[in-house]
Amino acid sequence: MAKNEYSFGLHSIQALLKASPQRITQLYVLRGRQDQRMQKIIALAEKAGIAYQLKDKKQLDELCKENHQGVVAELKPGESLQEKELYEWLKNLNEPPFLLVLDGVTDPHNLGACLRSADAAGVHAVIIPKDNSVGLTPVARKVASGAAEQVPLVVVTNLARTIGKLKDAGLWVSGAAGEAEKSHFDADLSGPRVLVLGAEGSGLRRLTRESCDELVKIPMVGTVSSLNVSVACGILLFEVRRQRLLS
Repeated sequence: MAKNEYSFGLHSIQALLKASPQRITQLYVLRGRQDQRMQKIIALAEKAGIAYQLKDKKQLDELCKENHQGVVAELKPGESLQEKELYEWLKNLNEPPFLLVLDGVTDPHNLGACLRSADAAGVHAVIIPKDNSVGLTPVARKVASGAAEQVPLVVVTNLARTIGKLKDAGLWVSGAAGEAEKSHFDADLSGPRVLVLGAEGSGLRRLTRESCDELVKIPMVGTVSSLNVSVACGILLFEVRRQRLLS
């Protein structure tokens, strides 16, 4: 049986209560905290019929080692989009698919930030490999600020094979690489699109790189050699978004 998951933080819990209240099995609130933000969360919980328990700070600290901001939610295990369902699901979209692939992102803060940018840019789903990648941890969920409840996260066993199937389904795959010859400003990023990013420093793995239809780079003019993956992700996603709006 899958273990229950936890989410924490004012913004994340509020987003959960609005988008997926049925996933919350128990809500824990800091005793004595009665500010407006907490009152809004309690009101949303009561509206959804979700019980909450008052806890001392020490008790909340034992539930969550991170900065929980006085609220922690216990969740039912998520119903992620499975890889075998992905291709049929894409056929039913009412616009050209827009997917983000993250290869080797192991920092939950980076995953959460990428999910947040993906939601803002209109990405339909985010794909990560089962191995050599961080999953949707409570920290990633908090950093995502509600995006984890909106954007499906698909975990696959063989990333190169998945990219190949997406190409067979008619999607064009653009990988980000600092040594690429083409700037993202010069690339055609419209239409059915998969954007692939690797970890900062190591970049895309060889098989992932070879699976891409093209490689693009963000032109750098300063002294730094690379950007944090979540920063690069935001820049590239919104260039794709801009081109999709113009096409």
